[in-house]
Amino acid sequence: MADLCGEVGNRLGGPAQAQVVDVRRRLGEPLRVAIAGRLKSGKSTLVNALIGRRVAPTEVGECTRIVTQFRYGTSDRVDVVKRNGARVSLPLDEAGMIPQRLGVARHEVAYVDVTLTSDHLRDLTVVDTPGLSSANTSVSDQARRFLFSEAPIDDDLDSDSAGALSGAEAIIYVFTQSVREDDVQALEAFRSISARLSSNPINSLGLFNKVDKLAGGGQDPWPIVAPLASDQSKVLRRVVSDVVPVVGLLAETTEAGRLTAADCEALRQLAALPQGERTVLLASVDLFTSRECAISRESRERLLRLLDLYGISFAIAQLVAKPTLATGELVRMLFQASGFPRLRQTLDHAFRWRTDAIKAGWALSSLEKIASHAERPQDRELLRDAIERVLQQPESHRLRLLEVAQLVTTGAVDLPDQMEGELTRLALSNDPGWILNLGGADRDQMVRAALDAATRWRAYAVAGASPSQSRVALVAHRGFYLLSQRIRGGGPGNAR
Repeated sequence: MADLCGEVGNRLGGPAQAQVVDVRRRLGEPLRVAIAGRLKSGKSTLVNALIGRRVAPTEVGECTRIVTQFRYGTSDRVDVVKRNGARVSLPLDEAGMIPQRLGVARHEVAYVDVTLTSDHLRDLTVVDTPGLSSANTSVSDQARRFLFSEAPIDDDLDSDSAGALSGAEAIIYVFTQSVREDDVQALEAFRSISARLSSNPINSLGLFNKVDKLAGGGQDPWPIVAPLASDQSKVLRRVVSDVVPVVGLLAETTEAGRLTAADCEALRQLAALPQGERTVLLASVDLFTSRECAISRESRERLLRLLDLYGISFAIAQLVAKPTLATGELVRMLFQASGFPRLRQTLDHAFRWRTDAIKAGWALSSLEKIASHAERPQDRELLRDAIERVLQQPESHRLRLLEVAQLVTTGAVDLPDQMEGELTRLALSNDPGWILNLGGADRDQMVRAALDAATRWRAYAVAGASPSQSRVALVAHRGFYLLSQRIRGGGPGNAR
C-alpha cells in the first residue's frame, strides 16, 4: 500500500495528491497503543514500563486526568496542546517526570504530547488515558472521547494534534482483581463505536495487573494466577484476544532502571539475616518497615516503593540461593518475575504484525474513498487501476482474513470452537507451525495439513453452513490454500 501511494501520489492533481501523501505518511507511523482502565488500576506504572523510563506520574494528580501521548523525539519535551491548537512547552521536572502542574487551565487542554529519546518509543507510540470508570465524570468522558470518538477534528488543530486524536491501532485494558460489568462495557464500546478494523478483539489485550496482591505477605502469586487469568479470558473472550497477568510495579522498576547498587546491597544484607528474622520481616508491610533491623528504615521503605513485598521476597530468595548473584542478573530475574516479557512479546510479534495488515486495510479504504471523490476523472481512473492491481495480489488476502476473523471473534458470525480457533490462528500469525498446531513438523507434513484444512473449510462452506458462515469459510479455504503454497516455497510472503 505504501508503494502504491508513492507510485500514484506524484501523478495526481488537486486535493487528491495531498490526501494520498497523507495516507502514505500515516502508514509509516509507529504502532499506536492506548492504555485504558480504571482509576488506580496501575495504568501509568505500566506506561512507564513500556517506555523504559519513569516519566508518567503514578500518583493521582492534574496530569493523570488528561490524555497523554508518549512518542519518540530527538529531545525530551512536554507540550500541553490546547483545544485551539496552541502549544505550551514545559521541561520535565527534577525527577525527569511530567510536571504535576501544567500551567494551563484544565478545560483548555486537549491532551499532553510528550516526546522522549527512549529507544522503546522508536516503533511504539503509547497513549495513557484517564480512568474510564472514574467517579469524576469529566475524566471518564475525556478518555471515552479519545478512544471511541469518530467525530471530525477541528480544522484549527495542527497535524500533530489531529494525529494524536485520531485513535489507536491497539488497546491494552488494565484491570485488577476481577472484571466488572463496566469493564466489559468499556471494551465493547471500543469495539462497536469505532468503525476501524482495529476496534475488535484481535488488537485488544486485557492486562491483569497487581497480581502480586492476590497471595499476600509477599508469597508467590503465580500458582493461583493462571486459573484466574483463564477465567478472566473467558469473561472477556469477545472483547480481547488474551489476558496477560503482570506485576506492574516490578515491570516499571526493572525496565526503567530504578534499582540502584545501594538497593541491591540492601537486599543482600536482608538475605544474610537469619531465616527466622527474614520470615518475620516479610510477614507484612508494617513489620517490614517498623521492626528493628540492621538495614535502615529508609532503605526498606524505598525497597517497598520499588518492589513491594513480593518483589523483595523474590529477590531475597534468589540471593539466599546464590549469594554471589550479579546485580544485572538479579534485575533480569525480577523482570521475568513481573510477567512483563509476555506483554512485550505480544506487542513485538503479534500486535505489530496485525497492525501492518490493519494499516493496509485502512489505507485501502481511504484510497477507495479518495478515488470516489477525486475532482479529475483521470485521477479517479489512476487510483482505481492501482487499487485493483493490489487487490489481485495474493498478499491482499490477509486483509480478508482479518475481516472475517473480526466477525467471528466478536460473535457476529458463530462457528464451532475448534474452527474459530483455527481461523483466528490463520488470521493472527504468519508461522505455519503455530497456525497448523504442528510445531517441529517437516515441510511435507505442514503442506498436507494446510491442504487438508483448505478442503475441510471448503466442504463446510458448501454443506451445512449458513450464508454468513459460508462466506467466512470460503475466505478460510483460500487462506489455507495460499498457506500451503507458501510452505512449499513458491507462495507469497515466504520471507516472513
